[in-house]
Amino acid sequence: MPMNLTVVPLEKPAELNVILGQTHFIKSVEDLHEALITAVPGCNFGLAFCEASGARLVRWSGTDEALTGLARRNAQAIAAGHSFIVFLRDCFPINVLPAIRQVPEVCRVFCATSNPVQVIVAETEQGRGILGVVDGEPPVGVEGEAEIAERKALLRRFGYKL
Repeated sequence: MPMNLTVVPLEKPAELNVILGQTHFIKSVEDLHEALITAVPGCNFGLAFCEASGARLVRWSGTDEALTGLARRNAQAIAAGHSFIVFLRDCFPINVLPAIRQVPEVCRVFCATSNPVQVIVAETEQGRGILGVVDGEPPVGVEGEAEIAERKALLRRFGYKL
């Protein structure tokens, strides 16, 4: 059986965070919405879900019209069954990932990042599936004492470490 590989670059402004994952049920749209607003009340997000059977629509929800449109466009470009994508503004993935992972129908999270992302998609006669992602760029060196101090200061400035 033939298989084609495609690289789908996400359309994403640099200031936004994105979470890409796989789930297995139409109920995921509402459950992910509830998980996000419960984890960070007032968060701005848009999410989309590629339905893999039945009507096979891109289902969507969110609190921000622009982010919801962005999620729909990226879901259509990826077009892999039972995948979901969430775009976040003024909120970090670390704040919502535990809630997303607790959604019973979520099977996997491929990435959660603000970096540029390329999605590696396999296509067969049956459909499309996400094999993985390229998240950001490769390292160009190893951190030294100055970079260690910068990393620690950043985490404390964000309130993630005391």
